[in-house]
Order: sequence, then C-alpha cells, then structure tokens
Amino acid sequence: QVQLVESGGGRVQAGGSLRLSCEASGRTFITYTMGWFRQAPGKEREFVATINWAGGRTNYADSVKGRFTISRDNVKNTVYLQMNSLNPEDTAVYYCAADRFGRGSIQPRDYDYWGRGTQVTVSS
Repeated sequence: QVQLVESGGGRVQAGGSLRLSCEASGRTFITYTMGWFRQAPGKEREFVATINWAGGRTNYADSVKGRFTISRDNVKNTVYLQMNSLNPEDTAVYYCAADRFGRGSIQPRDYDYWGRGTQVTVSS
C-alpha cells in the first residue's frame, strides 16, 4: 500500500509559477511510475505528466509541454511538478498518482494509488 500526499498548491497570478510536491510512503515507491493529473470543476480528470521509476523517461500533455516539468527524488520518496507560465486554464485540483506496473499510461484508470489533491488557482 502506498499513501500519497500532495502539497504546494495555492493561488497565483497568470504568468506565475508554482511547485507541487507529492510525498509517498512505502519502500516500493522507487519502482512505481508516477503521474500528475488535474481536474477542473465540471470536467473529467485529465493527464498532465508522468515519469518512470528512474526519472529518465517523462511524458507531458500537449497543453503543458514546455511550461511544466515533472521530476522525482527516490531518496526522498517525492515527485515534483514545476509549473511555469501559468494561465487561468491551469486552474484545477492537481492529483498525484502511482502506477505499480510502470505502464506510463495517460489514463487515470491505470493508476493504483491517488493522493487527495491540491488546489491550484490562477487568476487573470
């Protein structure tokens, strides 16, 4: 069992930056592919970024490519999402998720563990 706790959300003006963190419990964190997803009010949960267990392979949604960076520190059991050049369309609850099988999927259904989310609000 893995527990995930997100932090770092908040309110920022358009053009600003935030860094989200997701701390995981459990010694098996190092073997998991990790992902960030987001969900805006009235919308489905959508893929943002993934990173494989070693950190050498990443994937991003087109809407965040070039602005967001996912990374991980397997010593600290933490995955990060650096978000730059934020715009109001990035406003959502951001969720961290773990995939035991390393699929690197962009589908939420392929992730086994989820955090409770952290709110990101970008004002114009």
